[in-house]
Amino acid sequence: MRRAKKVIITTAVTGSINVPSQSEHLPANSAQIVQASLDAAAAGSAIIHLHARHADGRPAFEPAQFAEVIEPLRAQSDVVINISTGGSPSMGIDERLAAARHFAPELASLNMGSMNFVYSGIADRIADWKHEWEQPYVLRSYSQPFVNTFEQIEQILRQLGEGAGTRFEFECYDIGHLYTLEHFVDRGLVKPPFFIQGVFGVLGGIGADHENLTHMVSVADRLFGDDYYLSAFAAGRHQMPFATHSAWLGGNVRVGLEDSLWIGPGRLAQSNAQQVQKIRATLEDLGLAIATPDDVRTMLRLKGQGAAALQEGKTP
Repeated sequence: MRRAKKVIITTAVTGSINVPSQSEHLPANSAQIVQASLDAAAAGSAIIHLHARHADGRPAFEPAQFAEVIEPLRAQSDVVINISTGGSPSMGIDERLAAARHFAPELASLNMGSMNFVYSGIADRIADWKHEWEQPYVLRSYSQPFVNTFEQIEQILRQLGEGAGTRFEFECYDIGHLYTLEHFVDRGLVKPPFFIQGVFGVLGGIGADHENLTHMVSVADRLFGDDYYLSAFAAGRHQMPFATHSAWLGGNVRVGLEDSLWIGPGRLAQSNAQQVQKIRATLEDLGLAIATPDDVRTMLRLKGQGAAALQEGKTP
């Protein structure tokens, strides 16, 4: 692993899993996502992991919906915009890729394998739903797998990576996903340095046990040596302990209301920025410096916000 001299804070501000009925603080429309992203960046987040939503909070894939967030962000901040290609498990691959193809971002997420991605348990904790779409949406995850075939992964690497110069946040929900990444590295479709995001605590993926994080790092070290930067997060109440563990191991961190709606036991987070402030204080207490967006561009060899803007609408 490349031990970062400065720690990257990524904020996943809204995602596509949590629904508005869970928390009034979840950004659920474009204006709220923009403000949440700007506040997180001001608090110290160098990367915004970006999903979009419609006015009623439904996950969106349309480039026009993403534009309502990306254009204000580019105008008001130099934060690195990382567009999700995971979208939502209910979306088809063309829908999931629509925004990244259009905006040719500096950075995009890339899920490294098919899996059961189950969040139907949300329904057990909600009595009053704000919108009709929410309950069927979360219940569908119990019977609908999250599909990421090798063919789809290669398509994304070729279209966005080779075609547009986009770099990737490789989301690994299990140890086998590291070996999938190795496969594409061996084929020359992925160039170092790799940004590996370990994801823990999602039902259907690897559990939020600290031994699993240590094991993932051990396997990644064996496969990739110092060709990668680690980042890691865990869902729900495990968010802050896992972020701290990742930093202690020499890695980077991710927070945000996509991953956890909480700031402490029984306390809903009031904002994404509140979570950024909390992990930043922990990192600084450990004597660690915080990476700026320009630091990230240097570390991950990103093409820059200006290049991404020039390529908008031109990805093959």
